[in-house]
Amino acid sequence: MKIQPVKGTRDFYPADMAVRNWIIDGWKRVSIRNGFEEYDGPIFEYLKMFQVKSGDEIVEQLFSLTDRGGRELALRPEITPTLARMVNQRINSLAKPIKWFSVPRLFRAERPQKGRLREFFQWNVDIIGVDDVLADAEVIFTAVDYLRDIGLGPNDIVVKISSRKILKAVLEDIGVPEQSWDSLYPALDKKNKLPPETFEKMLNDLLPNSEMASRLREFMELEKVQQITNKFGYSEAIHEYLELMRYLDQMGINAYYRFDPSVVRGLAYYTGLVFEIYDKASELRAIGGGGRYDNLLKLFGGPAIAATGFGIGDCVLAIMLEEKGLLEKQLPKPKLDYFVACVDEAYKQAAVKLTMRLRSAGWTASFSYKGAKLSKQLKEASDQNARRCVIIGTEIENNQLIVKDMSTGQQKLIENDRFFAELES
Repeated sequence: MKIQPVKGTRDFYPADMAVRNWIIDGWKRVSIRNGFEEYDGPIFEYLKMFQVKSGDEIVEQLFSLTDRGGRELALRPEITPTLARMVNQRINSLAKPIKWFSVPRLFRAERPQKGRLREFFQWNVDIIGVDDVLADAEVIFTAVDYLRDIGLGPNDIVVKISSRKILKAVLEDIGVPEQSWDSLYPALDKKNKLPPETFEKMLNDLLPNSEMASRLREFMELEKVQQITNKFGYSEAIHEYLELMRYLDQMGINAYYRFDPSVVRGLAYYTGLVFEIYDKASELRAIGGGGRYDNLLKLFGGPAIAATGFGIGDCVLAIMLEEKGLLEKQLPKPKLDYFVACVDEAYKQAAVKLTMRLRSAGWTASFSYKGAKLSKQLKEASDQNARRCVIIGTEIENNQLIVKDMSTGQQKLIENDRFFAELES
């Protein structure tokens, strides 16, 4: 019986693994240079932890199980609740601000589609303990810092920014009852993900008052934050957004962002600035998103403490990079420092011994398993992208080797001891 991989999961063959490692290595490199420390947590948690954050409906969106002791567990669909739990456990001993990042493997019981799988990797960056819009600016800068580092410019991506505080002020201004906000947020978040007529019907069902619905649609279609003052009156929340703009401009990424009130983020725990990152052509799902969540630690029994962060998944990102030809351009090719060849089978043991000595000295080295002709071994060295080829033949009896530079074709005869002395120096 031929067994297939589970739908929505991926097999990582060496070429796929190279892409995964390149993306994750970039996430880690940029995180560290922006002052973040890495953390991780268990791959499964108590189910109730995710229910506290997202409600009972979350159960249908994740992989849950009951262990032998009857405990209800779930494979983590995100790592932010784990972060909140970990910080709460040591809240009094952790130095503030807490600047952490993680690259967890996550699982969601969703219908697989382009850019969305049941198993994926996600880059999470968070700042906890800073009640200042500068922290929001820094996490946005960190995301852009990575994306432009891998070749995505302002013509390729856009950070769409909005504010839950501004939305709250607008909802209050047009008279939407506060008890309906939590159900309204996830619906508004679908504005750009659904056909216009579907979204229109959903909004009308949630807001039977046509005037309220009309004014809310009007707000979500604004293009500049300054228009809110003219249409909806003054709000302190606008000051916060304008301050964020000033920081982002000072950080040199003014070409990468714009105001977009249709960005809501469906989860109820967001409390302030929110953002999502898209390809400029808007042909793909969001590359990532995040925002301020000042109440999350309190939900898990900790203190009310300021927090902001974002997540970027590997699926949409890899699709976008591949479509733009950026993966092929930047993905490092596997390279050998040395390939050890022998002129005939009689010197094979000497070739293996020399290869192991090179490896023990810290160099990447390989040899041919086949007793092939020297020309075929040299082709194998070329196929493995070896920088140099060491050829063993009759010269070994005189304690000598032939070293061939694979890029220039030049080769030289060198004494064995001198060869290793030069390697060590």
